[in-house]
Amino acid sequence: MATSCRGSEGPPVRRGTRDAAPQPVSEAGPELSSGSIFRQRWTDLVFVHWEVSPDVVAGLFPPGTRPDVLDGKTYVGLVFFGMRDLRLARGPVLPFAGRFEEINVRLYSVDAAGRRGVLFLSLDCDRLLPVIAANGMFRLPYRWASARCDRFEERILYAVRRRQSRRGPRSRLWAAVEGEERGPNALENFLTARWGLHARAWGRTYYWPLYHEPWRFQDAALLLLEDELVEAATGLTVAASSPASLLYSQGLSVRFGRPSWIH
Repeated sequence: MATSCRGSEGPPVRRGTRDAAPQPVSEAGPELSSGSIFRQRWTDLVFVHWEVSPDVVAGLFPPGTRPDVLDGKTYVGLVFFGMRDLRLARGPVLPFAGRFEEINVRLYSVDAAGRRGVLFLSLDCDRLLPVIAANGMFRLPYRWASARCDRFEERILYAVRRRQSRRGPRSRLWAAVEGEERGPNALENFLTARWGLHARAWGRTYYWPLYHEPWRFQDAALLLLEDELVEAATGLTVAASSPASLLYSQGLSVRFGRPSWIH
C-alpha cells in the first residue's frame, strides 16, 4: 500500500585580500550566533550526486564564491525531500506554506572567508506562497511545480513537473532504501555537512547560516531516474550517467540564522 510523504548586514569582503582556506568539513555544525529566524523539518531525503569539473561550473557561481572541491572534483546534486513544519522562529507552522515537496539542483560553494555552503540553481515545490516569498525576499530561484512523493514500504517515488509551460522540465525518481542507519563517509560528509548557503540578491552576494544535528543515512538503490531539471539548470547532461553517490535520510529539524552580505 502506498502512503503519502507529504537580515542584518555584515561587512563586505575587502578586495585585494587573499581568500581564506576552506574551513574543515565537520559533521556537526556551529550553533547560530545570531539566533534563528526560520525553523523547518526535512523528511524522506534522497540525495543524487554526479562528479563535475570545477572549471565547467565556475561561471555559475556569484561573486565572492567559487566551486568547493574534494580531491580536485566538485559535484552537482539533485535532492528530493519533504518540507514540513515551516515556521518563523517563535511562531506556529505557516498556514498554506508549512508542508510541501521540494526538489532542488545544487552546487557546492566556498567564499573568501572559507565558509563552505550550497549554491542553489533551482528549487521546485508545489506551494505557490513559498515560491513567491523566497523569490521576493531572498532571490532564491524557487519555481512553482506539481510535485509528489509516495512510499511503498522500503521504496520511494518522487515526481515533479515545473508549471512554467505545458512542457516544463520534469524529474522522476524511484529508489529502494536499504540497510541500517549509519554516519557519512568522507565524500558524503563533504556533500551534506553544509552549514549555510550562498546566493545573490540586489546585486550583492550573501551567506545564510543554518544548523541541524549530524546526518544519519541509509544506502539506496536507484531503480529509475528520468530527469530534466539538472540540464535545465546547468546545461549538463550528467543525469543520464550513473551517479557518484546516492543516499537516503529519514530527515531532521533545521534552523536558519540571519543572512549577511559578503560581496
